[in-house]
Amino acid sequence: MLGRSIRLQVSATAAGGKTDKPRVQRKAAAPLPGSPPAAGTPAPVPGGTPPRMPPPPLAQQPPSAAAPTAWPQQPAAATAPAAAPPPRGASAPVPRPGALSSSDEEMWKLHQELLQQIEERKRSQQGLLKQLDLDPTAAAAVAPPPPTVARPPPPPVTAAPPPTVALPPPPPVTAAPPAVAPPRPAPAVLPRTLEFPTAPPRVAPTPQPVAPPPPPPPPPVAAAPEPVAPAAPAEPVKPHNPNAMNIVFVGAECAPWSKTGGLGDVMQALPKALAARGHRVMCIAPRYKIYDDAWETGVRHRMKVWDSDQEVGYFHAYQDGVDYVFIDHPSYQTWGHEIYGGSREDVMFRCALLSKAALEAPWVVPCGGVPYGEDNLVFVANDWHTSLLPFYLQAHYRDHGKFHFARAVLVLHNVAHQGRAPMDDLQRLEVPEHYRELFRLDDPVGGEHMNIMKAGIITAHRLVAVSHGYAWECQTQEGGWGLHQVFQEHAWKLRGVVNGIDYSEWNPSSDPHLQSDGYVNYDTDTLDKKRQCKMALQKELGLPVNADIPMLGFIGRLDYQKGVDLINDNYEWLMGEGVQLVMLGSGREDLETALRDMENRNKDKCRAWVGFSVNMAHRITAGCDILLMPSRFEPCGLNQLYAMAYGTVPVVHAVGGLRDTVKPFNPFENSGTGWTFEAADSGRFRNSLGDALLTYRQHRDSFTALQLRGMQQDLSWEHAAENYEDVLVQAKFQW
Repeated sequence: MLGRSIRLQVSATAAGGKTDKPRVQRKAAAPLPGSPPAAGTPAPVPGGTPPRMPPPPLAQQPPSAAAPTAWPQQPAAATAPAAAPPPRGASAPVPRPGALSSSDEEMWKLHQELLQQIEERKRSQQGLLKQLDLDPTAAAAVAPPPPTVARPPPPPVTAAPPPTVALPPPPPVTAAPPAVAPPRPAPAVLPRTLEFPTAPPRVAPTPQPVAPPPPPPPPPVAAAPEPVAPAAPAEPVKPHNPNAMNIVFVGAECAPWSKTGGLGDVMQALPKALAARGHRVMCIAPRYKIYDDAWETGVRHRMKVWDSDQEVGYFHAYQDGVDYVFIDHPSYQTWGHEIYGGSREDVMFRCALLSKAALEAPWVVPCGGVPYGEDNLVFVANDWHTSLLPFYLQAHYRDHGKFHFARAVLVLHNVAHQGRAPMDDLQRLEVPEHYRELFRLDDPVGGEHMNIMKAGIITAHRLVAVSHGYAWECQTQEGGWGLHQVFQEHAWKLRGVVNGIDYSEWNPSSDPHLQSDGYVNYDTDTLDKKRQCKMALQKELGLPVNADIPMLGFIGRLDYQKGVDLINDNYEWLMGEGVQLVMLGSGREDLETALRDMENRNKDKCRAWVGFSVNMAHRITAGCDILLMPSRFEPCGLNQLYAMAYGTVPVVHAVGGLRDTVKPFNPFENSGTGWTFEAADSGRFRNSLGDALLTYRQHRDSFTALQLRGMQQDLSWEHAAENYEDVLVQAKFQW
């Protein structure tokens, strides 16, 4: 390499003499400008670089073991002071071409030519990349930078033995390999550049086939992800609610799996409305038969019930944000065809088992993989069938340090059924001695007896009646059924909340039961289509098809409470008015016989469907013009709400929830949603029916306005769920 220093190992003596004292080994310094070179030394080149011969080919290089040449010592006066060696790693200055000898100048030109070829190849590569629509800067970033020719470090200074003077190989021989090294590794460092020619590429059609295809057009607006987003999550996103709680509903029936009345509808709809408000909700009911959509959790739990050890299983279904849990036990499947059938002991055993199994469910059932636990927990019991739950929560758990922050709310759907039994049955219910007086009730009708609902009323943290009117009636002697004094003492925690309806189940505009057999869906804008449903009902039941004939309907349980006898008392008058009467229900055997008798007497005007059919209930509600509800007492009632939502005008006895939900018609102000009568009397019931038929036949505009006002009401569960949430929050913070 040019400018390399020559290390010399010498042992200097005066005038060629030898000395025993060795000289210090050092680098030979370049002579000062203008000083004559030493004898036997090649003439120096300006700039301090010793000249050297161009290196022979590698195959013809002389061996490095050539004999060293003896260098004569210069006189002391003519010797120039040695220059300081350059720092380690520093490169010598590159000489100008005019200052080099012919051999060094050729080497410099060769070096320049190699650099020029490298630059040309870079430009050629960038041209090809531009033709391929690629970013040259990105390709340049990927390619490694060209190697820099760095001076190798000088060999270490080693001291030679004193008697021997060893000189390094001549500079031309040792410097030859590094001089050739810079241009040779270039192809190895930049392997990709060898693939391109040095000359500019020819313009050829070859780049077009390999060019990437044009980007596809942007997707249309209809293909945006918004339409498919609602179907992605399996579980609806619950809104943030600062009052969110873990709520457990417990009831003897739950629609659509089991139902005998309005309780089943409430157990189906109210939990969904509360879940939509951000609560985590579980609904517990017995497993009366095999439910295809309920899966076994694998949890089996043993407990003591009725002085015996019982084992229950838990089945789970998740729908509309609610965990539906079903208690599996042989006693439930035995009476699945008749939910409240069996002896008094059988019914009481099933109710006690349901209450105890429900209290264990938040601990043992992993709904969604995680049990509810006992924190922020509220149980909602329904009617006397689960009135033991508030008592068990207090006596068997809270008194022993369990469920300390759990609360219980009792919902009163019908206080006429209270769970009465002899006091001796208390020992079978695992009632501690100091709690026995909670169950004792002495009234003129039943005498002294055990009353399960009374214990539930006292131990519950809050009470909810299913309407404002029914909350007041429970505190009266007629409506309290012997418990009116107990309700009066606990009136501070009693509140009335009117039920709602589930529009996903009861909606004339989307009802699936009105989409076949000549029935059609309708709403307030297409109310005239209700006539088509009426004619389809007449055809299905085998009655004369005439849309102008008033059609009256009844749907409900056949017992004394529902006032079916009032309809029977006015039967002959109704047939004389030229109406069609359709009745659906089951219950007392004598009332079922009365319905069959009414149909047999006038088969062209009356139809009696003994039993229950969900499909027929929807079609009767849509096809009839007037719905009859002469109930002697009605805590809330749902059929009048369904009727108003379908444009069917109700005629009701003004009691309980019927008074709260049906506003009497005022022909002078053109207001109201139906007709009411004040007493459970056949005559007053007939008068209200006469007014309704007169309005239908002679004042059709007023009757249509009644239908529209009923359909335009907001009868959903959202408002009722908000009121229930207030009650649950009050129970949560009660100590």
